[in-house]
Order: sequence, then C-alpha cells, then structure tokens
Amino acid sequence: MREGRPASFYWLAAFFAAFVLFLYGPMIAIVVLSFQGPSGGLTFPLNGLSLHWFERLWSGGGIVDIKSAFVRSLQLGLVVMALTVVLSVLAGLAFRKRFVGQNMLFYVTVASLIVPSIVTSLGIALQFRLLDDAVKAVAPPWLAEGYGTMMGLFTSALGAHLTWTLPFGLLIMFAIFNRFDSRYEEAARDLGATPWQTFRFVILPIILPSLVGVGLFGFTLSWDEIARSSQSVGEKNTLPLELQALTTTVTTPEIYALGTVTTGVSFLVIGVALASILALRARQARQGSDAGKGMV
Repeated sequence: MREGRPASFYWLAAFFAAFVLFLYGPMIAIVVLSFQGPSGGLTFPLNGLSLHWFERLWSGGGIVDIKSAFVRSLQLGLVVMALTVVLSVLAGLAFRKRFVGQNMLFYVTVASLIVPSIVTSLGIALQFRLLDDAVKAVAPPWLAEGYGTMMGLFTSALGAHLTWTLPFGLLIMFAIFNRFDSRYEEAARDLGATPWQTFRFVILPIILPSLVGVGLFGFTLSWDEIARSSQSVGEKNTLPLELQALTTTVTTPEIYALGTVTTGVSFLVIGVALASILALRARQARQGSDAGKGMV
C-alpha cells in the first residue's frame, strides 16, 4: 500500500508557492495594470482594458524618447553578448594550459564580481575623464576646442558591462572545458587536422549549446544593468536608466507598459536561447546516432 505524504511536504510546498508568488507577484501585477484603459490609474481595480498605454509609450510623445533608449540598450546588449562569447571562449582555451600570471589574471577578472557595481562605474567614469584631460592637453587647439569626451555607449559603457558579464562567461567556460574529453582533439590531430580545423569542426560543435548560455548571460545582464551604467554611459541613457528616471516623473500606467515591454524582451531572449540549446543538443544526438549506425 502507498503511504501518504507527510505533513512537512505540504508545509514546504506552501512555503515554495509563497516564495514564487513573492518573486513574480509584483511582475504579474505590473503586466496586468499595463493593459488598463485611457482613464486607468496606478492601482487596482482595473479601469477598462486596452492597449492605450502601449500606444502612448511608442508614440514618442512622452517625457523621454523610449524608442531610442530601447534601440540603444538592444544594440549594447547584442555587442556585449558577442564580445562575452568570443572573449570567454578564448580565455577558456587559454586557461587550459599553464602560463605566467594565470592565477593573477583569474583573480583580477573575478574581482569585478566582488567590487560594488557603483564603484566600478564611478572608477571607469573617472578613468575616461582622465583620458579626456590628457587628450585635450596634447591635442592641437583646433582639435581640443571641438573635442567632447570618449565616454559613450560603446566605449565606457561597454567596458563597464563587460566587467559584469565576462566573469560569468569565464566561469562557465571553466566548467565546460573541465568536463571536455580531450580524446576528441587527439583523434582530430591524428587524422591530420590543424589546430583551427580541430577547433572549428570538433571543439566548437560540442561546446556550442553552452555558448548559447554564455550569450544569454551576456545579453540579459547587460539589458537590465543600471548601477554600472549610471556613471559610465555618457550623455545618452540606456533603457533601464530611463525607466528608473520615469518612476519619479510619470504617474500613469505608461510606466507599467514600459516595464511589461522590457520584461517581455527578457523572456523572449530566454525562450530563444533555450530553444536553440534544445535544438543543438537534439542535432548532436542525431549525429551521434548516425555515426554509431555507420560504424555498425
């Protein structure tokens, strides 16, 4: 006879349900409130049901240009994602062998996870201001007069975001290569493959699903980053900074519509990444099965 579950199971299940509600309840409330009618407010109950606030959000008639901020954050996130994947793979390959300063380089890279984000952002901003002063000091007068600053979306802000995403990518690559079977590489070399051919046709297809996860980390961490962008982004803000500014000026459900859009983009990227990982793993399984049948 099957024994019933103990009372502790139901208590733990209720605690877990309350925990999930605590995490996602505010997000669900914002999504629901964003679909209010034109006369809707910031609290429940709903006053009508429409897409009015989404239309107003993208009409460009608000306090800030949401479209431009959205595009800037999307562009920065894609660049950060690409650089995180490339640099993490190169670093992971380099750390497979011992070299001088290996431990120091690792600790310096991971240290950015420990340093407070606002301190990192402020330090990068100060560094670029020193560079600006140096350029103005040595540049000809005609060039110094029109010179502004090196700080910008793809300079200081990009560097600030990479200090946040690269350590995660590097740690993931460590885990991947620690479990990597080097016999595949030895077999490729025995067949006459060059180092580049070994990487392209052997290593890369095996680690590709994991690289999708690294790219997901890179994009999502950059997409909603505020603290590291606050001092280093330059003149034009990213979407999270605009969203933070709107919380003190906008008193309509338009702010909820913006929150719903940003959340939707995050879930879309996560869904695409998970689908890509499943597709790549299924492809690897089919290739392994076909290779096994060929040997038979």
